[in-house]
Amino acid sequence: MTPTADPHPGRAVVPGRRRVVTGPGATLGFVALVPLAFLTVFFLLPVGGMLARGFLPDGQLDLSGIPDVLGRSRTLRVITFTLVSSLAGTVLTLLAGVPVAFALYRLRFPGRGLLRAVVVMPFVLPTVVVGVMFRSLLSTGGPLGGLGWDGTWVPILLAFVFFNLAVVVRTVGGMWEGLDRRAEESAATLGASPWTVWRTVTLPALLPALISAATLVFLFCSTAFGVVLTLGGLRYGTVETEIYLLTVQFLDLQGAAVLSVLQLVAVVAMLALASRARSTREQALTRVGAVAAARRPRRHDIPALVVTAVVVAFVLLPVGSLVVRSLRVGDGWGLDHYRALTDPDATQALRVSVTEAMGNSLRTAVDATVLAMVLGLIVAVLVSRRPRSRGWSRVVSGLDGAFMLPLGISAVTVGFGFLITLDRGPLDLRTSPVLVPIAQAMVALPLVVRTLAPVLRSVDPRQKEAAATLGASPWRAAWSVEAPVLTRPVLAATGFAFAVSLGEFGATAFLARPDRPTVPVVIYQLISRPGADHLGMALAASVLLALLTVTVMGVVERLRVGSVGAF
Repeated sequence: MTPTADPHPGRAVVPGRRRVVTGPGATLGFVALVPLAFLTVFFLLPVGGMLARGFLPDGQLDLSGIPDVLGRSRTLRVITFTLVSSLAGTVLTLLAGVPVAFALYRLRFPGRGLLRAVVVMPFVLPTVVVGVMFRSLLSTGGPLGGLGWDGTWVPILLAFVFFNLAVVVRTVGGMWEGLDRRAEESAATLGASPWTVWRTVTLPALLPALISAATLVFLFCSTAFGVVLTLGGLRYGTVETEIYLLTVQFLDLQGAAVLSVLQLVAVVAMLALASRARSTREQALTRVGAVAAARRPRRHDIPALVVTAVVVAFVLLPVGSLVVRSLRVGDGWGLDHYRALTDPDATQALRVSVTEAMGNSLRTAVDATVLAMVLGLIVAVLVSRRPRSRGWSRVVSGLDGAFMLPLGISAVTVGFGFLITLDRGPLDLRTSPVLVPIAQAMVALPLVVRTLAPVLRSVDPRQKEAAATLGASPWRAAWSVEAPVLTRPVLAATGFAFAVSLGEFGATAFLARPDRPTVPVVIYQLISRPGADHLGMALAASVLLALLTVTVMGVVERLRVGSVGAF
């Protein structure tokens, strides 16, 4: 009797027993345990420990503090300011970012690549640096100090727009660049005006990207820490900074736990609704197989170009102010503040020199990047699979959502949770130098997944089926099809994770040891001390850190993949 081929070549069949799954599917299932264990130990456990300290103070559930915390006038004021400022920041960022996305991704003109890098730059700047930029711009003696905005809510709102413009430009621009333009051309041929084409054809097609961008911008505004802590002072605070104050200054862990839960529930609900709306719209979305060529500007494109010029000036103004004021020494100019960065005795506020802190930042960012990339690649491969059964599809969707959770919970909660949960064997890591890179990797991990997963999902599964038909094993078929398209995205995600880790401040502020601080921590320590010398050193350190992150992102921009999931 002629043996028949096994219809499932990746499975081994044992006579008399049920089939045992082997091959890539089973291997990926086992490999998935690695990032899941990492998420459990270094995210769920710390967050759970923080919440337990708040709701189980004596080992018994105590929810009596919830109405007390939510009934405080200060809590109501903080929640209101968080919602209003985040909503205003989202609307302004969309209004400014959409025309820029059109100009930089649909039009062709000299210097377009440089302008893209300029617009993307603010997103990877450390939030503390962004705060220092706007303080130097709007404070007394700054270029715009005469406006009287220093100490008000306006700098916070401007910083939100400054920081999140890249999210809108890259997310919407990446979608816009890949849209099938035949529908627009057909409408224009039939006599529709540019505004009618935009309203009836382009806007509905861009709606998934707009929803995604708006969701992320609102999320980043509502969870901003360094910017609000630097610019808001005691008068203006968000839920994120309130958690920090309740934890550090008042030791009110129950109040911090209540706000953490409130923040997490709101963010998860928002992301779930946005994901549902986005997936519904994407079912009807038609994209071309390759990026269409950009065209030269026309007369009706002038408003978009003018908005782009204004936005670029808005981005460069605080950066220029930071550089100029870092060179200001008394009534003259010089490099005194930069020289002081190498002197460990330049100020009593620091235990090490800023250059030593820069070395700490670089080593920590490298470790965090390696960890985030290894775990992120595994997660991206897992969540990009297309299971045939509905149950496994839900499992994959659940994994995707689980690894996005670090974006929705306060970094302050995670950092403090590290200290109170990882303090006993076999996980006593309070004094270990690995704690900071682990925390930074947790922050970078969702962004790595969001960069790689859309690229893997875009691979046509029929290519792997064709390779398998030609005799390739499942592993070889997957490698031969997916590896070539992952090369540039992996390099881009690596640079992105490195830049994000380099500027992380929320969790690092809790975890960095006094003798091994990172540059963002040092900058905040300097601006917290009175004196022109401290401010000058903070400005100089901010310039160097900004230059390093911008250089990294310049490389990333050249490696960009133009996908909607870049953020």
